[in-house]
Amino acid sequence: MSETVLTLADNLKDRARAALGSRNLILVGLMGAGKSSVGRLVAGQLGIPFIDTDAEIERVSRMTITDLFAAYGEEEFRSLEARVMKRLLKGGPRVVSTGGGAFINDRTRKHIKRGGLSIWLKADLDVLWERVSKRDTRPLLKTENPKQTLENLMNARYPVYAQADVTVLSRDVRKEVMASEVLAAIASTSVESPKP
Repeated sequence: MSETVLTLADNLKDRARAALGSRNLILVGLMGAGKSSVGRLVAGQLGIPFIDTDAEIERVSRMTITDLFAAYGEEEFRSLEARVMKRLLKGGPRVVSTGGGAFINDRTRKHIKRGGLSIWLKADLDVLWERVSKRDTRPLLKTENPKQTLENLMNARYPVYAQADVTVLSRDVRKEVMASEVLAAIASTSVESPKP
């Protein structure tokens, strides 16, 4: 890699880090949008911690997301998710990857809005389906027609995700490219102090 390319990449990281300030970066979007994989890269580039809320929920509950859904239902899971999110966003800065339904929940969305800069990783159906159909760990897709269920989730959730502070198009490119685009999106925002 040439010195000029490295300098540009470092400059982008520095500008993004300065723009983020002490705020958290919260990635929202549907399952398969790349929140965890891109989030880890962005956190590494910014030199701040990365937290996956689903992993944190599993850690504190000592149950998998699938088991939580089965045992307690979606409503109780969303309540737990809101409590975990509120706690995670008290400190910062950090990169936080949320579950697909987190931003849809009113309470959780308020915590996210107060807790930092939200970025929606928006992807089309084919990109999402290509990514999620490889694993059988998505409780909301355990239906007769999972691709149709995914499309229904898109139709219901995309208007809510559009309330995020910034939107970045997640598409079929290397995750390093997506991470750079997220950094550029952060760098283009102004530094704000967290909302009370």
